[in-house]
Amino acid sequence: MAIWYRSSMTLEQLQSLGQEGMAGLIGITFTEMGENFLKAKMPVDQRTRQPYGILHGGASATLAETLGSVASAFVIDTDQFYCVGLEINANHIRAAREGWVYGIATPLHLGRTTHVWDIKITDEQDKLVCVSRLTVAILKGK
Repeated sequence: MAIWYRSSMTLEQLQSLGQEGMAGLIGITFTEMGENFLKAKMPVDQRTRQPYGILHGGASATLAETLGSVASAFVIDTDQFYCVGLEINANHIRAAREGWVYGIATPLHLGRTTHVWDIKITDEQDKLVCVSRLTVAILKGK
């Protein structure tokens, strides 16, 4: 069963969101939107590595929050509500040094006032790099 409020949303429309902000600066690209998931990829390069040459944990958290927040925005009626991140955690499992990492966000809870997203980030060999959970608050619009 599809979870999206606006089922006509395309990847091209998703991609245009946030390109002037953090997601665009570090190269996050949305790659797939299924009935109950959203996927994106992010490069492991000079923008996303920390001084030891491995993927920065903050970049992983940025990918996770981008996926979960954008997914929440398309589950709600944005004419009446808006959503903001409330809490995020990330467990960094394995280092990534180059190439791409891929994130997939799936809902654990889609309530009236909160959403909870499970985000798994893998490398090009489909090995788990990071597991994150994002809680999003759903607020009444002004």
